[in-house]
Amino acid sequence: MNSMLRVAVVDDHPLFRAGVTRTLKELGFDVVAEGSDTDDAVKIADRIKPDLLLLDVSMPGDGLVAIERILARYPQASIVMLTASEDGDNMRRSLQLGARGYVLKGTGATGLAEILRSVARGELYVPPGLSARLLVEAEPLPPLGKNKGLSGREREVLDLVATGSSNKVIARSLGLQEKTVKRHVTSILAKLRVSNRTEAALKWQSVRRNGEN
Repeated sequence: MNSMLRVAVVDDHPLFRAGVTRTLKELGFDVVAEGSDTDDAVKIADRIKPDLLLLDVSMPGDGLVAIERILARYPQASIVMLTASEDGDNMRRSLQLGARGYVLKGTGATGLAEILRSVARGELYVPPGLSARLLVEAEPLPPLGKNKGLSGREREVLDLVATGSSNKVIARSLGLQEKTVKRHVTSILAKLRVSNRTEAALKWQSVRRNGEN
């Protein structure tokens, strides 16, 4: 599957970018473009439309701005942040803006390849250590009233969302249509007052850990 993935690498450190590009090519990925800043990232998304865009949070022009600009013009883009920043706010903001993954630069070649494959399958990725930190730092989920509580089916869907499962996998696991799962996910995000699946999963894990469900 990875041999079919067209990847762009955007990072302002030439040696690091060259190393990532070489590694991905050795692992069978098709690196179709490279860049060094936000403007490059937007141009690549517009002109080449790679399957995956790897962006640095701290590159010139701001990687977070790049996410916003790219997804405003090309909503189907799959963006993975490849960064040295372990700042929880950077990760949270990246995911809120629509990035599909947040990968630390210390990740090994094999691990990076697996993460990219999983994102290409529609899954989300965050480093386990940062995910745990967000759980600790997360604001408590306000109590859900009787009219806004999650239904039994929504809880089942959210349990699977929390494992990183895609809508297709959830539908197959629960014997549902994929469009039905999408409706459940939309309802879940609204009820939990979050903007994406990762935030929903983190809050749900926190609720279950505290025995509030």
